[in-house]
Amino acid sequence: MKTSKIAPCLWFNGEAEDAANLYVSLFPDSKIDKISRYDESTRLPVSFPKGTALMVEFTLTGQRFQALNGGPQYRHSEAMSLSISCQDAREVDHYWQALTANGGTEGPCGWLKDRFGVSWQIVPAGLETLLTDADPGRRNRALQAMLKMKKIDLAAMRAAADRG
Repeated sequence: MKTSKIAPCLWFNGEAEDAANLYVSLFPDSKIDKISRYDESTRLPVSFPKGTALMVEFTLTGQRFQALNGGPQYRHSEAMSLSISCQDAREVDHYWQALTANGGTEGPCGWLKDRFGVSWQIVPAGLETLLTDADPGRRNRALQAMLKMKKIDLAAMRAAADRG
């Protein structure tokens, strides 16, 4: 499997290894690639106990990522999210439940934050087709239905679109 040239780096405050372990447990063909750890020679403005992960390099279905324990000065925001393309409602449910568990929060229109504060979009197959339908009335009814949802229910959006 060819890995990506660009690796998003996610900033954490001591939870990088836990986050990476959760993410690789959720996606097939995913793994922790390398972990560097804080030790007595690590000299940074913030410090964690010896043995805490400094940088976790991991791969999720061919996409490289880095998780850095850099300290409390930066937080995740909705301005950057990770989007998961799902094949069906069962897969949407799987990721939605796993990522909102243990303190994650639901957001509008298929967005959520996991317990580490990372924003995700859970996108069912067929959403783009419905939202780009040639019929503007159908497209708008689907969009209006989605705006009332947290987890996207594509069947309910289709039903709303067809009520025209």
